[in-house]
Amino acid sequence: MRSLQLQAALSDYLELAASHLHAEVAGGAEVPFEIEQHSRRRRSSGPSLYCYRPLTEEFIAERMPALGGLAGYTEASELLASFDGLGRYLAARGRELPRATPRAEAAAAVLALLCDVFAEQSDFELVPARLSAALDRLESAALSSTSEVTLVATLEGLTITSPELALTKGLTIAQPHALAGLPAGAASTLDAGAGGHLVVVLAAEEDEPRDALARGGEILHELLRALRLFGDGRVTLGVLAWARIGEGPWSPFALGTGGRPHGMLLVTPEQEDELRAFCNLVSRRAPDGNELAWALRRFELGCERQDPYEALSDNLLALRALLEPEGPTSALLARRLAALCATPEGRLDLDERISQALALEHAVMAGTAMAHAGAEALARDVADHLRALLRDVICGHLDGDLVALAEEILRESEQPPELSPELAIGHAGAAVRAVAAQELSEEIFGDSGEAQEVLDVFI
Repeated sequence: MRSLQLQAALSDYLELAASHLHAEVAGGAEVPFEIEQHSRRRRSSGPSLYCYRPLTEEFIAERMPALGGLAGYTEASELLASFDGLGRYLAARGRELPRATPRAEAAAAVLALLCDVFAEQSDFELVPARLSAALDRLESAALSSTSEVTLVATLEGLTITSPELALTKGLTIAQPHALAGLPAGAASTLDAGAGGHLVVVLAAEEDEPRDALARGGEILHELLRALRLFGDGRVTLGVLAWARIGEGPWSPFALGTGGRPHGMLLVTPEQEDELRAFCNLVSRRAPDGNELAWALRRFELGCERQDPYEALSDNLLALRALLEPEGPTSALLARRLAALCATPEGRLDLDERISQALALEHAVMAGTAMAHAGAEALARDVADHLRALLRDVICGHLDGDLVALAEEILRESEQPPELSPELAIGHAGAAVRAVAAQELSEEIFGDSGEAQEVLDVFI
């Protein structure tokens, strides 16, 4: 597959670079030359032949600071930095940079591409055929490994405003029109919803292609989990993906997911860095073998339900695992969730809303629930609160022991408000006076009712 965005950005930049270099020559700058001696043919008695070869690379390299300031350089270099075949391209051009940063590799690739397009030229005319051939050599670097496995899947319920969004090296979300060479099923939008779909492309390299496919499926599911936690849980992967090894044919690959997207999650350019960091964090800190992992799996099952009322039970089960280990008979779920997810002023309202959700679940189980917008909104609210708790625990914003945290918040809210120093002294003085009056009245009057009457007047 070819990134049309990368090709367009490089073509635009190279055109500007050609104009700049041509202007340099027209302004009096000279391209240095070296003299090359050509060997005479065997048994030839004529003189040796010499030719002048322009040192185009040295001329371009000296002007890279200025070329790096041209419009389009930043976009071109950023796209190159996320290009899967960048390292192989640099190695093929003899410019491999061990332990270099992606930015340094991208800068080296720009210089290599410039030198490839304008090799041995002194007038820097941008010849379309040479430009096309140079871009072909760049793109072919991504396909030079016969053990590379490429997976392409569809995403629904997500919109990006950029043509492509590179999440990590080898993993990209893109609009279908931004890539060339997609399998027909992934490129077509005929079967997608009204908003169309995106494609997610994963390139991996393993000695055993079957291992790469298995790991690729896991990575796609990890991405889906992160997207659902990042937004509102409405994103779904298509049930069918496509895979190929090297430059071989595309083959169908079952992902085993499904579900119906609800609404649309929008990722703007300003949110792209945040999404990259979030996906990386979720991948590294995904829970395993505990209540949080179980609750996360129930949340994912709820996201894949076609019926929102079936999803309600999944989400309530997850919340019970996190907040009600004593069991549903304790009736502590609504109270604890309200403590964690609402302000003090809004806790009673959220407590009541979760109680309504529990009643709705019982009605669904009994077959007496009536489908209406209010009930669906109630089910979505439960999912939203569960997602918020899962996200905050995984990201480290909340302690994993949510029960202890909720109980601590509730204890603090039940304590009487602290008095100011002046009021505290006043209350202490009143208490001292009351004790003194009690002792004095008992000493004078004993325990009779008259003593209590005098005590009341004294206080």
